[in-house]
Amino acid sequence: MNRWEKLTGGTSGQDYAARFAALARSGKDVHGEARFCAALVPVGARVLDAGCGTGRVMIRLAELGYDCVGVDLDASMLKAAQKQAPGLPWFQVDLVEFEPDLLGISGDFDLVVAAGNIFPLLATGTEATVVKRLAAALGPGGLMVAGFGLDEAHLPVPPSITLPEYDLFCAAAGLTFVDRFATWDADPYNGGGYAVSVHRR
Repeated sequence: MNRWEKLTGGTSGQDYAARFAALARSGKDVHGEARFCAALVPVGARVLDAGCGTGRVMIRLAELGYDCVGVDLDASMLKAAQKQAPGLPWFQVDLVEFEPDLLGISGDFDLVVAAGNIFPLLATGTEATVVKRLAAALGPGGLMVAGFGLDEAHLPVPPSITLPEYDLFCAAAGLTFVDRFATWDADPYNGGGYAVSVHRR
């Protein structure tokens, strides 16, 4: 069981989707992650949303013209995603075991995005494996983008992964560091409690 399942019991999809819908109705910008990704790869690029949750990021990217696939372990989150966008490909799978071929889809993604504190919410000790699985799904020159909290102020659980550890996992998986930001609005990273990291295969 991963830390997300322990935290939510795997039943939070509807509430999670409702919270972001309310934010959008209030005028808040809820598409920072999709905008960040769209600045990295051209329209039409293949994007894997790893830990897609209720689909907020992927649905927006699909609207912008990207070829998207979403994977998540939480059935309640995927149910909310499928309800909002039934025509998009959603798969229930543990990222520790993710292999595109087993889902009947091709790899060679241009971009893999892991938003929403995916890495700190994995089962402790599986982070390197998940980085390796996601890196393997990238085509040559493909990018992996991960944004996650590094301290208790930015996480719903105690911190479990540091940036140096994440960078080591990426290097071991054949990825090269490209850049790091403090937000999905691409503000410079200066050592704060949240980071968005970009690595290239």
